[in-house]
Amino acid sequence: MKQLLAALSFSLLLVPSLKAQDLDSMMNATDDPGKREYVSATFKTTRVVNAQTIETAKKGTLDFRITHRFGNMGTASNGGGHTLWGFDDSRDIRFSFDYGVTENLAIGIGRSKINELLDGSVKWSFLRQTLDNKIPLTITLYSTAGVTPVKEAQVYSNVTLDSGFVKKFAHRASYTTQLVIARKFSQRFSFELIPGYTHRNFVKALDVNPDNSATDENDLISAGAAFRFKLSKRVAIVAEYFYLFSDYRRGNPDYFDPIGVGVEIETGGHVFHINLTNAAGINENNFLPYTTDNWAKGGYKLGFNISRAFAMGGKKKDS
Repeated sequence: MKQLLAALSFSLLLVPSLKAQDLDSMMNATDDPGKREYVSATFKTTRVVNAQTIETAKKGTLDFRITHRFGNMGTASNGGGHTLWGFDDSRDIRFSFDYGVTENLAIGIGRSKINELLDGSVKWSFLRQTLDNKIPLTITLYSTAGVTPVKEAQVYSNVTLDSGFVKKFAHRASYTTQLVIARKFSQRFSFELIPGYTHRNFVKALDVNPDNSATDENDLISAGAAFRFKLSKRVAIVAEYFYLFSDYRRGNPDYFDPIGVGVEIETGGHVFHINLTNAAGINENNFLPYTTDNWAKGGYKLGFNISRAFAMGGKKKDS
């Protein structure tokens, strides 16, 4: 992990030499022209709302992303007019860089406000849908590791520790691995499934589920689904949903499945998302285990994702 973060940090030193180029040529280029024609632009960016897509930053491309989630909009969830429907609050902010090592392999780093999470990731698209449907799906493997550098008192807050308990730096770490399976059914409609596994080295078992007396788990299995529907050449509707196989969360009034919907707008080299989601966190290690707001009670937050793709050197192409 240290070697990966070192390599990612080194890549950021090259940022001053970046030159912007057309988004389509960077994010949706096909391989092996004349040999095998691959489906392009199954999704327009690497994320739906929070969910990963099968897309990766293409070779030599740096995808810089700013993601923001405001506070709850509904009055029943501490929103309403007194907080300007959530605009007075900032639940999470994430800055990230994803770099395309090859056409189908990308590495990334990011920093989130929630838990001060620092994360590194690897994303590999190892199977791609072809125009002749001999390969009907695109499948991408995504894995992220995160560490929270908050003060020790915050890590172990409100936890009664046994006399023999040993505090470890490893308790700050969490991991998520997902398999993203997608198909582009038409020029307008794409759909994907996202089975995943999340592990947290340390879990605060502060209470139990009143419905079944279950306590929180270190290991979580999740299943997600997402789609993209194009309304026009540069505008699309996107949506996502995740179900967590967790006894602690089933029927627990303090936890809810993450749901997000949004509008995607492409303007030249930018892709801009305006969305609503009940998940406060943005990174998988935050939003999958810790979504605590109820959409039905106004626990949805306005947010946006802004993506800007840059090419490492080379001539700038017309947008």
